[in-house]
Amino acid sequence: MQLKPIKTFAITLMLGFSLIILFLTTAFLQTPSANSSIPLPNYSSFHTLSTSSTTPQPFKDLFNAYKNWDSQVGCANFREKHTDLSLNRSKISSLQNVQGEIHCADLLMNHVSILVKGWTWIPDNMDNLYSCRCGLTCLWSKSSLLADNPDALFFESVTPPFQRQDGDPLRVYMDLEAGRKRSSYEDIFISYHAKDDVQSTYAGALFHNNRNYQLSSIKNNDTLVYWSSSRCLPQRNELAKKLLRLLPHHSFGKCLNNMGGIDRALSLYPECVKDPNEAPKWWDHLHCAMSHYKFVLAIENTMTESYVTEKLFYALDSGAVPIYFGAPNVWDFIPPHSVIDGTQFSSMEQLASYVKSVANDPIAYAEYHAWRRCGVLGNYGKTRAASLDTLPCRVCEAVSRKNGRNAKAF
Repeated sequence: MQLKPIKTFAITLMLGFSLIILFLTTAFLQTPSANSSIPLPNYSSFHTLSTSSTTPQPFKDLFNAYKNWDSQVGCANFREKHTDLSLNRSKISSLQNVQGEIHCADLLMNHVSILVKGWTWIPDNMDNLYSCRCGLTCLWSKSSLLADNPDALFFESVTPPFQRQDGDPLRVYMDLEAGRKRSSYEDIFISYHAKDDVQSTYAGALFHNNRNYQLSSIKNNDTLVYWSSSRCLPQRNELAKKLLRLLPHHSFGKCLNNMGGIDRALSLYPECVKDPNEAPKWWDHLHCAMSHYKFVLAIENTMTESYVTEKLFYALDSGAVPIYFGAPNVWDFIPPHSVIDGTQFSSMEQLASYVKSVANDPIAYAEYHAWRRCGVLGNYGKTRAASLDTLPCRVCEAVSRKNGRNAKAF
């Protein structure tokens, strides 16, 4: 029986709408992928898992895992596999080249004095007289007694003066939060992003002073994942919940806590106490507690380009493997094969399956530590060089280029 013209038209129209919906769904529901020029591990093929045995090999002792990896893979193979990465050949300008050549003639001052104003989380032990490149000396201080005639004033949580007159110190303003909000009154702006005047990454040692760095070589084999968050953002909570329901974990913070209260890590790991004579703080035993777990879940507050915070670097420093959700160009900041990028999996189920497989394969797990043991840094060396640790000299160089107090006011 022949279809009537009106029915034929209706069917054709319905098929057309179906194709459009299918196209839009495919376009918008793709798993996020990084924009980094550094190739990501092919997680979907599980290529890092050892092929010597398909039988799970649960392990606790990280030293034994290292020995297995050394005998079956070794640093020579790892270095060859990541040769291009070790040469820092990223094509993305995610990091300022702070170790590159400097034109000394651009520096208009031989000595720069910077006075840090107002409240800031910048640690007091940054106060010092630094010897920088090109013979430049840099005085960085929170004391007006020491920096009595500053060439620049440094502000973080306090808005700089609205106006600057000729002869006044330059105004330096820093915002390391995801929004990179300028004060509108600064002469030099510092953020985590390479596009701003001075970049400061979260990778430096000064981000975690006064901690207990006793790390455990024995990994928890029953509870795989450490997570601690006390800022319960809805999107982050929902993402964590979807993954953690699939993996045995301990959650120590206020968010999704399953330990019967916050800050219970010290009851499990008393050796992580920083000072028995002082009340413990949430951060002073962080690295020690993390080190007992094979994995640490690290989810950024905001997932935006280049915003790679201490959440990731704390996990790396603790000897755990981060499961990371955050900056799409994260691979421009970290060592090769050092984290599990959660955004590269098609589903939470696939990610959880991979994590469990790595947890039961000592060779695959040890490979996530090979960058450190074999000295293959990739861009991580540049990330550390652009951190808070080197900020004083780099800010003093920026002030010197502008000629400090002698800079023309606008």
